[in-house]
Amino acid sequence: MSTVALNFEDGVTRFVACRPGETVADASYRLGINIPLDCRDGACGTCRVFCESGRFDPGSYIEDALTDEEAAQGYGLACQMRPQSDLVLAVAASSEVCKTRAAALKGTIAAVRRLSDTTFGLSVETEEPVGFLPGQYVNIAVPGSGQARSYSFSSVPGIGRAEFLIRNIPGGLMSTYLAEGAEEGAGLDLTGPSGSFYLREIRRPVLMLAGGTGLAPFLSMLGKIGETGANQPIHLVYGVTHDADLVETEALEEAAGRIPGFSFATCVASPESGHPKRGYVTEHLADEHLHGGDVDTYLCGPPAMVDAVRRAFSERGLTPASFHYEKFSASGVGGQA
Repeated sequence: MSTVALNFEDGVTRFVACRPGETVADASYRLGINIPLDCRDGACGTCRVFCESGRFDPGSYIEDALTDEEAAQGYGLACQMRPQSDLVLAVAASSEVCKTRAAALKGTIAAVRRLSDTTFGLSVETEEPVGFLPGQYVNIAVPGSGQARSYSFSSVPGIGRAEFLIRNIPGGLMSTYLAEGAEEGAGLDLTGPSGSFYLREIRRPVLMLAGGTGLAPFLSMLGKIGETGANQPIHLVYGVTHDADLVETEALEEAAGRIPGFSFATCVASPESGHPKRGYVTEHLADEHLHGGDVDTYLCGPPAMVDAVRRAFSERGLTPASFHYEKFSASGVGGQA
């Protein structure tokens, strides 16, 4: 049985278990997910999807539905394609159009840890293993508030405990709850996963850029890479404002010892810092980690950091092979790309 992640245009992701020999469309409809579909015969092209990761048998279809060039680029027809491995598919429609929605998840607080004065670590036990793509986020309802905040997973997919890094914002809704009201065993409602910021299949060198609690999705990615391996160099630059903001460096050390080809650097922006590397992330992008632009770049940080990195690449005359980013505000995840 193969697991297929369907990524919809509005950022919602749903997971479908395909039985041996079953098409993606048949598996989706069996679970009530209505991928746009007209003919089911490979003749119209309505169910065209893009495969970002994995292998599949494309089945049979006419060229009016899918050209050879499109097939070579990674497109397929959901009504014909049969997975030969786990797949990640981009669906050119919203989840609403496909009559599905983000999954509602029930969890209980397993632990709230003070990683530093500025960062909480939140552990949530879930009723069943949580499926998501490394890098994605979930919406967590703040008990008693009627509001939710969005946080990226820092844990690996498929286990019964979800982990998050949460910025401690004085007076913040979630921060106040974690500091004053959260108790072990208390229930939490989660909705997701969502987001187009996630680890793609590794085919070239990877550069990861994290700002503050934007480290969370990279911990998830590295956890997954540690399980599956990678045959390309991976470098992470993790920047914070003050020395006290640096957290989970032990986890990065562990990943560096476990993943061949992975390296990382940390930097602190405050001029008063005693850290060996001072300044912003953009000041610590070594040529050896840029690979002349032949690099897949992932960035998670505040909007100003995204803009600064874009400028830094432009000033060097480099255009990365791909640039995936997620901007976040002080209260949680903002926008993805």
